[in-house]
Amino acid sequence: MVKIPNIRISKINLLLATLTWLALLFVNLIHIFGEINQMSTGIAPEVTWILEIIFFILVYLYFNDAINKSENNNFLDLIWRAASTGLIASGVSLLIMVFYNILEGGRLYADPLLRNFFYHVNFALTTVFLISSTLLWKHLILYQKSKSVVQQWQAYEIILLISMFFVLINQNSFNYGFIFGLLFLIIYSVILAANLKWIPYLTFKEKWKSILFLAIIIVCTGYLLLQLLSYSENHTSYINLTENLFLLGLFAFVLIYSVFSLLVTLFNLPTSSVFEQKLTEAVNFQRLSQSIKPGENEEQVLDILMDSCMSAAYVDAAWLEIQPTEGETKKIVHQKFISNQERQQVMDVLATTKHFADYLKKDSDVNMEYLYGKITHEAYLSILIVPIRVNKKLLGNIFLLKEVKDGFNKEMINIICTFVGQASISVENYRLLNEAIKNERYKEELEIAQRVQRSLLPSSLHHNSCFEIEGFSAAADEVGGDYYESYRFDQDNFALIIGDVSGKGTSAAFNMSQMKGVFHSLVQLNLPPVEFMVKANNALSDCLEKNHFITTTYYSVNTAEKDIRFARAGHCPTLYYDAIKDKSSYLDVNGMGLGIVRNERFVQYLEEGHLRYHPGDIMVMYTDGIIEAKNEKGEEFGFEALRSVLHETKDLCASQIKEEIIQRVHHFIGKNALPDDDYSLMVVKFTA
Repeated sequence: MVKIPNIRISKINLLLATLTWLALLFVNLIHIFGEINQMSTGIAPEVTWILEIIFFILVYLYFNDAINKSENNNFLDLIWRAASTGLIASGVSLLIMVFYNILEGGRLYADPLLRNFFYHVNFALTTVFLISSTLLWKHLILYQKSKSVVQQWQAYEIILLISMFFVLINQNSFNYGFIFGLLFLIIYSVILAANLKWIPYLTFKEKWKSILFLAIIIVCTGYLLLQLLSYSENHTSYINLTENLFLLGLFAFVLIYSVFSLLVTLFNLPTSSVFEQKLTEAVNFQRLSQSIKPGENEEQVLDILMDSCMSAAYVDAAWLEIQPTEGETKKIVHQKFISNQERQQVMDVLATTKHFADYLKKDSDVNMEYLYGKITHEAYLSILIVPIRVNKKLLGNIFLLKEVKDGFNKEMINIICTFVGQASISVENYRLLNEAIKNERYKEELEIAQRVQRSLLPSSLHHNSCFEIEGFSAAADEVGGDYYESYRFDQDNFALIIGDVSGKGTSAAFNMSQMKGVFHSLVQLNLPPVEFMVKANNALSDCLEKNHFITTTYYSVNTAEKDIRFARAGHCPTLYYDAIKDKSSYLDVNGMGLGIVRNERFVQYLEEGHLRYHPGDIMVMYTDGIIEAKNEKGEEFGFEALRSVLHETKDLCASQIKEEIIQRVHHFIGKNALPDDDYSLMVVKFTA
C-alpha cells in the first residue's frame, strides 16, 4: 500500500509562489528581449499582471499560515521577525547596488536583462517583507479582539484583495483612480494604526528593544520604497511591477503602523515603571489567591505574602511574627534583610514608643487594620505593622521597615492591607481545605468499601428447574459484612453459603472479601460441608484479626437425589418449612464461628446436618440482623415472627416470600427507625 506523504499547505504555497515568481521573471525577460530586438513575443501584458497577482496571493497565504501556526508569538518576537525580514531584503538590495557600482562603465552595467533580473529579486524580497510585516501587525492589532476591530481588519483584507486586481483596470497607469485608491488605503491604514493596546504590556527593557526594532523597520521600508522607485526613474527596466496599488498600499500600512508604534512606545516609556509595579501587584495578588493547594501549608502563603508586601512598598527589611499558642513563645518566620540583633533593637525602640508599645502589649485584643509611624532607629526610620487575622483571631503581625522617613504612602498601605486580607482568606481556606480533604478521604474509603461489598454479593444465584432461590442484603451503615453466594458443580449439584462478619463498616466488608476468596477457592474441591468449614477456618485464621470471626452456614444440595447436607459455624439456624408435615423448624446443628478456634481442634466443634427435601419445602437462610431488628420499644423481631411470616407466605414463590419478609421487618422497626445491624437472607423454595 502506497503511503501518501503528509505535506503541509504552507510548503505547497511556498513552492507555488516560487514557481510563480520564476514564471513572472521568465515572461518579463522574454518581453524585454522582444522589445530590445523589436520582435513580437505574442505575450500580452495581462499575463504579467495575473502572475503578479497570483504571486501576491500565494505569499500572503504562506505567511498567514506560518505565522498562525507559530508558537512563539510574543510582542517583541513579532516585531523582530518583521525587522529581520526587512534587514534581509535591504541587505540584498544594498549588495545589488554595490555590485552595480563595481560594474559601472562595463557592458553588464547597462544590460537590461541583468538589471531586470535583479529588479525582480528586489521586487520579490520587498513583497515578502511587506506581506509578512502586514500579517505580523495583524497579530498586534488583534491582540485585544473586539467585534469592531475584527470587522475593521476583515474589511482591510477585502480592500487589499481588490487592490491586487486594480492593475487589470488601470492598465498599470498612474491616473486619478490610482491616486484615489492609494489615498483611501493610506487613510484606512491610519485608522488601523490606532490599535496599539499591546504596547502598555511591554516592560521598560522590552520597550527600548521594540523602539530599536521599529526604527529598523521604518528605515528598511523607506529604503526599499526608494530603491524600487529608482528603477522607474532611471528607465532601466521595461517591465514596471512597482507602481502597483497593492504594493504601495502595503508600504503605506507598514510604515504608518511602525511610526505610530514607535511614537506611542516612546511616550509610554516614563509610565513603564508604574505599569510594571501595578502588574507585579496584580500577579502577587493572583499568587496569593491561588497559593493554597492540596499538600501545601500556611508557610508558603506567608512566604508569598512577605514577597508581595516587600515588592509593593520597596521595603528594606521585614519579618513576620506568629502569635504563640498555649505553652509556646512567639515565633519569628520569614525574616528578610535584617539580622536578629537589628530586629531586637527595633523591637526595643517600639517598646518605648507609645502607640506601638500599647498595641504590642495587647495586640490580640486590639482590632485594627494597620499601625504606621516613624521610629528612632539608626538604620530604619519608618515602620508599618499589619496584623494577620484568620477567622477573627490574630495569627501574627507582619513588620515592614524602610530606611527613609514617611516611607509608606497611602497607596502602598492599601495594597499591603489587601495582600494581608487575601493571605488571611487563603490561610483560612487552607484550614477548611484540610478538613474537607479528611472528609473526602473518609468518603473515598466508604466508596471503596461499598464497591467491595457490592462485588461480594452475586447479581444472580445459581439454580435449576427443581428450586427457586432469591437473595437480599442491606447494611446498617454505609457498608456491612453480610455475605451470601451460590455455586453450581453440575446440573444437579449446588453449594449455598451465607455468612456474617463480626463488627461493622469497612473492616467487616474487607473481612468478608477474604471470605469470598476462601469460598471460591474451596468450593471447587466439592468438599463435604464439615471439611469445607475446617479448611475455611484454617485459611481465615491467618487473615482475620484476633478479635474478629465469621459465622456462616454452608449447604450442599443434590436435586437428583433431593438430598441436602449442611454445616453451621456459629451462624443463625436456618428456618426450614416441611411441606408434607406443614410444619416449620430451625435446623440447629452444632458449630463454632470461623476464627474463634484457630487450631486443629476446630473440627471437634462442628456437626454435619442431613435431610431430604420434598416439593414445596422452603429454606430461609438469614443473618442475625433479621431476628434482632428492634422497634421503637426495644423489642426484637424474633424467631417466632419470622416463622409466622413463612407460614403465611408458604404458597408464594421465593421472590414474593423474600419481599414479604423484608416488608414485615421494615414495618416492625418503623419508618423512622434505622436497623442496628446488617441484615441479609436467602430464600430457597423446592419445586420438584
